[in-house]
Amino acid sequence: MEEVKDRLKAPASRLSIGQQQRLCLARGLAVEPEILLCDESTASLDPISARHIEDRLLSLKQNYTIVLVTHTLRQARRLADHVAFLWLGELVEHGLAADVFTNPQNERTRKYIRGE
Repeated sequence: MEEVKDRLKAPASRLSIGQQQRLCLARGLAVEPEILLCDESTASLDPISARHIEDRLLSLKQNYTIVLVTHTLRQARRLADHVAFLWLGELVEHGLAADVFTNPQNERTRKYIRGE
């Protein structure tokens, strides 16, 4: 993280929220995981900071399995290869993102995608 390389001894709380999220991602990668679990990793971020995280996740998905939890449908469309739609703890539908987004099989999935 070039932007904070001179502040390594400063508390993370002095970083912007976007920088904190990128730091969390870097810390997670430091342990060389097989899978990254990203639970609402762009929540509360401005669009530019969110895009930095998304771009990084897109580059990482070549080498890691990434499970991304999001309530942002646009983000899921941009990032997902596979989608699982859960409603009140129930797995409603899952499959290739392109299939689920263009031809959902379940009515609840169709309504969610339409914003109903």
